[in-house]
Amino acid sequence: MARPPPPLLLGLLLLRLLLQLAAAGRPCGPTGLSRDTVLGRLGANITLTCQDKVPANATVLWQVEEQGSAGGWARRLAEGNMLLLRRLRYEDSGRYSCSVGSHLLRSLRLLVAAPPCLAEPPETPQVSCYRRSHDKDILCEWPQQERPSPGTRAMLWVKRRFVAENGTEQRCRYFSKARKFSCRVKVPPGTDDTKHLVVSTCVSNSAGGSAGKDKIITLSGVPVKPDPPINVTVEALEKAPQRLRVNWSYPSSWDPRFYWLRFQVRYRPEPAPAFMEVDQVTTTWLDIHDAWHGTRHVVQVRAKDEFGHGAWSEWSQEAVGTPWTDPRDLTSEMEPFSSQLPMEDDTYGVTLPPELFGEDHANSAGGSVMEPSTHPVASPYAFLVTGGSLLLGIALFVGIVVRYRQMWWTNEQERTKPEGEGQHMLVPLGLPLPTLNDTPLLSHSSPSSPGMLHITHSGYSSSGQ
Repeated sequence: MARPPPPLLLGLLLLRLLLQLAAAGRPCGPTGLSRDTVLGRLGANITLTCQDKVPANATVLWQVEEQGSAGGWARRLAEGNMLLLRRLRYEDSGRYSCSVGSHLLRSLRLLVAAPPCLAEPPETPQVSCYRRSHDKDILCEWPQQERPSPGTRAMLWVKRRFVAENGTEQRCRYFSKARKFSCRVKVPPGTDDTKHLVVSTCVSNSAGGSAGKDKIITLSGVPVKPDPPINVTVEALEKAPQRLRVNWSYPSSWDPRFYWLRFQVRYRPEPAPAFMEVDQVTTTWLDIHDAWHGTRHVVQVRAKDEFGHGAWSEWSQEAVGTPWTDPRDLTSEMEPFSSQLPMEDDTYGVTLPPELFGEDHANSAGGSVMEPSTHPVASPYAFLVTGGSLLLGIALFVGIVVRYRQMWWTNEQERTKPEGEGQHMLVPLGLPLPTLNDTPLLSHSSPSSPGMLHITHSGYSSSGQ
């Protein structure tokens, strides 16, 4: 049977537990307003009183300290023991003072808030922590939908878990555009990346306080959430009416020499309500190939760790751009009206006089208005090309027919000729005979050619056997 632990060991364990609970728990009650603070309701009137009694011959001057001024009174308001402020705005919050000459009589701090903020405690923080890059500090933030009332205080404590020590206290800031509180975590020196840290939060105002649930984190386990990309621009590409070039830069908090980012781009034409997204972009530019012709587009970019660790950054600020438009289209749009109608062959018809499209000013009382014809005017070049082609075809056809008839007629003539026609007969030529004046017409055969009868007539001779 095991022996019970000694009383001294039990006491040490109990003391350590009490120290841990004391260090972990932080007071989160309502914040008290100082005696010189005055609350004013948004949109209402308020009167500030300098003193109960002021000498009759004294002149009281009211002044307000401008926000951001390094001391001194920047703006004078009015004279008198009482100052009336009408229709309070958030910008009216500040420090007001009244004085006589150079002698300060009273200084008041005015806080302007909406009525719900004056009566309700702040929302309970829902804390999430992340790093902006692998080598940056940890940021913890939580959303706050309603604008915090004046005097709201947000605090954050960080301490090592299971260690009897006081946590480091830090003030948190509220960002109105993002509607969230944000705190930069100061890690205790010498903290191991694998050791657990306890993060506690508290938001308090004059109506009460709200403490968030403690969050356990480790330096190595905090997710990476980069800042949004910067310098996002949208450019049109020359002679590309459906393309846009998007360029951007890495955020200043991320060093691309050690780790890269991957990006996601979303875009939409301004008439369309939904975005189209492009994922897995590893460069700092993207060409959009399906942009709407002549329409302005809205583009945003966000980033994430190249290995997919952590979370996506917030979307960048919106950038707008319009695809390239043909200058000829712009010229036609700038004209009051156009009497040229486009044809199917990308040409334009004849230009009609503008008088055809206006009112008849000669008879304004009862004149009629001529409506422009909705039928396109045919181009004369089309008629010329069509007519020339038709004439050329007819001439070619006629030439083929004539040539065929000539060949047919020649073949028919050759077939109908009588036999022997057209053949030339060879006639033997003899020696020249004497003329009528020298020899008689009939002579006997010569010894050289016996049996041949020679007949001579008018210089011509014939011989027969």
